[in-house]
Amino acid sequence: VQLQASGGGLVQAGSSLRLSCAASGRTFSSYAMSWFRQAPGKEREFIAAISRGSVTTYYANSVKGQFTISRDYANNTVYLQMNSLKPEDIAVYYCAARLRIVANTDYDYWGQGTQVTVSS
Repeated sequence: VQLQASGGGLVQAGSSLRLSCAASGRTFSSYAMSWFRQAPGKEREFIAAISRGSVTTYYANSVKGQFTISRDYANNTVYLQMNSLKPEDIAVYYCAARLRIVANTDYDYWGQGTQVTVSS
């Protein structure tokens, strides 16, 4: 499966952004989908995941209550709604796909990343 992330940009602190990750192919529903981010000088970190059937979602403590992951099977797209953005949310955001959710970077497929910048 090929993944294409989009929706990043420059916003002011307190604003919202919605990231999208479009998946190609007919097997989108077979994969759990996750979002990661990598801030400058830091390792890539897991932030959110959604199971294949959207039954289960997982969030890192750092974004719980602030970010929401969802998926649209008709459009083969997974979203990350980000609210109340803060400067510490500045990072490149990546989507990833795997058969089963893990909270590490051991994923089979990755999108190219989209930059999110938050001005204070």
